[in-house]
Amino acid sequence: MTSSELWTRATADRYDAEETETSSAAVLGPTLAFLAELAGDGRALEFAIGTGRVGVPLRELGVPVVGIELSEYMAAVLRRKIDESTLPVVIGDMATTVVPGEYTLVYLVYNTITNLLTQDEQVECFRNAARHLEPGGRFVIELGVPPLRFLPPGQVAVPFDVSEQHLGFDTFDLVEQILVSHHLTRDGDDGRYRRGSSRHRYAWPAELDLMARIAGLEMERRVADWDGAPFAQDSAKHISVWRKPT
Repeated sequence: MTSSELWTRATADRYDAEETETSSAAVLGPTLAFLAELAGDGRALEFAIGTGRVGVPLRELGVPVVGIELSEYMAAVLRRKIDESTLPVVIGDMATTVVPGEYTLVYLVYNTITNLLTQDEQVECFRNAARHLEPGGRFVIELGVPPLRFLPPGQVAVPFDVSEQHLGFDTFDLVEQILVSHHLTRDGDDGRYRRGSSRHRYAWPAELDLMARIAGLEMERRVADWDGAPFAQDSAKHISVWRKPT
């Protein structure tokens, strides 16, 4: 039983409208190019495919894509965009669900591994990726670096977005490695804000590397963004690639 919080119908129905910037060609272009190059002539498996923000355009580029998604509501939104025969989706969690075949690429984007709220489940996610990869295949994760350096002594909250339409900040449990993302989103023109929150287990790059080793994967490269900028001590996120030995 996964610890991931289940996305509701209401959240799924408004997800695409709230992610217009991350779904733009300017943002998605480098992401799709990066993933398509790694997939090569093989197939790609997306863990937590959601509404298909990445999977659908990757399939349209000619990469055969299969998805695993925990929320039936998110998958239903994806299904409005593309049929099952073109992009199959299996309902299940990304740590244990097995789909047929082997893949040259398994990928997990947009901080989604943090939806697994225990270290054991995150390790199982790596093992599940390795299980699906063919020899020489790659597992890719996009994940933010925990912004703990912004926490002065005694403070447990870090803002990440302050705009007219949205106020967002994270609070941290430094013992359990749990962060809670809090959102106040303005709906319509009446000035009212909708409040929401989600729980995540943050992990450092070195911890992920150890999870990969446990799963039998080898570190291949780590960059700061989809354009391939070098990963440095002040990088806000990383794109990490591990390879299954031949």
